[in-house]
Amino acid sequence: MTAQLRRPLTATALALALTATGAATLPASAHGPDHPPTVVATGLSSPRHLSFAPNGDLYVAESGAPSDTQGPCIEHPEFGAVCLDDTSSITKVSRRGGQSRVVTGLPSLVSGQESTGAFDVLVHGSTLTVAMGLGGTPDLRAQLGPSAAPLGTVVDVRLRRGTGDGTKARIRTDLAAYEAAHDPGGEGVDSNPVDLAPMRGGRVVAVDAGGNDVFTLSRRGRADVLAVFPSPGEAELPPFTGAPPGTMAPFESVPTAAAQGPDGAWYVSELTGFPFPAGRASIYRVGKHGQRTVYATGLTNVTDLAWHGRSLYAVQMADEGLLTGSTGSVVRVSTHGAHRTVVDDLPTPYGIAIRHDKAYVTTGSTSPGDGQVVVARLR
Repeated sequence: MTAQLRRPLTATALALALTATGAATLPASAHGPDHPPTVVATGLSSPRHLSFAPNGDLYVAESGAPSDTQGPCIEHPEFGAVCLDDTSSITKVSRRGGQSRVVTGLPSLVSGQESTGAFDVLVHGSTLTVAMGLGGTPDLRAQLGPSAAPLGTVVDVRLRRGTGDGTKARIRTDLAAYEAAHDPGGEGVDSNPVDLAPMRGGRVVAVDAGGNDVFTLSRRGRADVLAVFPSPGEAELPPFTGAPPGTMAPFESVPTAAAQGPDGAWYVSELTGFPFPAGRASIYRVGKHGQRTVYATGLTNVTDLAWHGRSLYAVQMADEGLLTGSTGSVVRVSTHGAHRTVVDDLPTPYGIAIRHDKAYVTTGSTSPGDGQVVVARLR
């Protein structure tokens, strides 16, 4: 039996709303088979993806935290009351040690203690390119006023004297507007830009977890669809939905990250939407012309990918599924399904960046003010 459900909200945003946790700091039991992780940044507000600048400085996208100066509030069709805030930011973790917020004032959409704002950041000289989440439609965004305009887009922020003002972000590509105009997946308008990956010539690959699609963006902001990810199957609905035992429903793919492999193809991770079934997430290989094939299976709620040589590493946000727990891991991906755990017992991990045989991972990704970046050796 297949339940007839309305299309879920942006599944990445729903996942975050369902995984509010207690302690977000690295537990004493966190470990890996090779080396235990250490903390290199603290006090982050819902940290998501991260990336290195050419000089070795690390930049972290923070989706934000609730504040006492929230702007207008609206009724979201899935979340309930949501309010506009301006606490999303970008933190730099210096290669010499220490951390500082180099971009502040980016908009965020707040529901309770959960925030949706900056999800990823790339460094191009003195310019940062940032993916701004939304979890909705351009019409919803418009109800929040002009300050919400960067939500659902990819923006460029110019750093001056080492810092930037998020209120002056320049919109490079409005992916929410593209989704509204074209709906490449054909499943209704929903946009949540969550990941960026660099390409040659200043172009980038952008992942929209709301539209379930991946784009290439030109330097001038033109968007071209690279691949679309339809529903990969069905899963049993949990008892709290009120559905009879054995009721099955389709779940969305929800792509979360793209990483270019040593073969030049793009590899795309999958969170899987509600009910977030354990072991049902895959990693896809996307060829030059958008050909999509399954590369690896048997993963759970993957939020980021990174290659190191010919080895692919993935972050599992919740090893047992987002409805069951909030402890995740970093695994070395095997095409045969025997994924090797590198670091486990991580509180809501999200992003990964690798440099010099070390994996840098954001944790506490749904925790305002308690997020961290931890580092562990891969060899």
